[in-house]
Amino acid sequence: MGYRIAHISDIHFGKIGNPEIVDVLVQEVNEAGVDLVCVSGDLTQRARHEEFRQAASMIENIDADTLVVPGNHDVYAWWYPFRRLGDSLRRYRHYITDNLAPSVVREGVAVLGINSAYGWTIKGGHIDGSARERMRDFFEAAGDPAFKIVVVHHHLSRIEALGVHDVARNAQLTLDAAVEANVDLVLCGHLHISHIEPVEIIPGDHRLVVASAGTATSTRGRKAHRRSNFYNIIDVGDEQFTIEELRYDPAANRFQQDCETRFERVTSAATPPVGESSDKRVA
Repeated sequence: MGYRIAHISDIHFGKIGNPEIVDVLVQEVNEAGVDLVCVSGDLTQRARHEEFRQAASMIENIDADTLVVPGNHDVYAWWYPFRRLGDSLRRYRHYITDNLAPSVVREGVAVLGINSAYGWTIKGGHIDGSARERMRDFFEAAGDPAFKIVVVHHHLSRIEALGVHDVARNAQLTLDAAVEANVDLVLCGHLHISHIEPVEIIPGDHRLVVASAGTATSTRGRKAHRRSNFYNIIDVGDEQFTIEELRYDPAANRFQQDCETRFERVTSAATPPVGESSDKRVA
């Protein structure tokens, strides 16, 4: 089995960093032979009509299937308090998709998107009980040995390497549900920092990997990635999977490999987590 996914996040139309970077990103993704493109939220900066139109155009230009979830910047801005507390994702649903729980099952891979963007939260997001129930039901139906992926905008766990950062409300409950469902990989964004890290909730129990994508195209990178743009390529095989982090090089006007991390697939609690990185970092 071989399945290839592009993971892009935090596009932020309205704060695009380079006039050519969106076209470069789409062209590279189209040339990468991916089976699926996962977009983990924040397509816009202020949820404006024109920003959503640009985001919709970008998605339409991607050749592969796409799975998209919203981010906190895709809800009405705070100066629309009634719309924000009402149908906060109305423009997202109009221009992008009205499916807030998209899913794909292909060739031994099961991917589920869950919504963490609500108008009454500011940054951290929120995941409700219905999303957790949907996760349990979806992955139970997928069965084993499917490789299971959750796509969500906000983080479900605090990662020490990223410093102090927010997580979604009910994140621990959602993370516990993901572990119970034997989820292998969580694709998220929000922090604008590219980072890959395995998470063991209970030592010796099922391990999942968190892939936090940097901002793909905007000027809103943070900390060490303040002036950088990233996206990921994930290759899922029968015995292992790799996550390649690609960083935009303005001089070359292309994304180039920054790091590649390989993980052995975990098929039972007795299988130890293994991660190897091509730049010698321990994943």
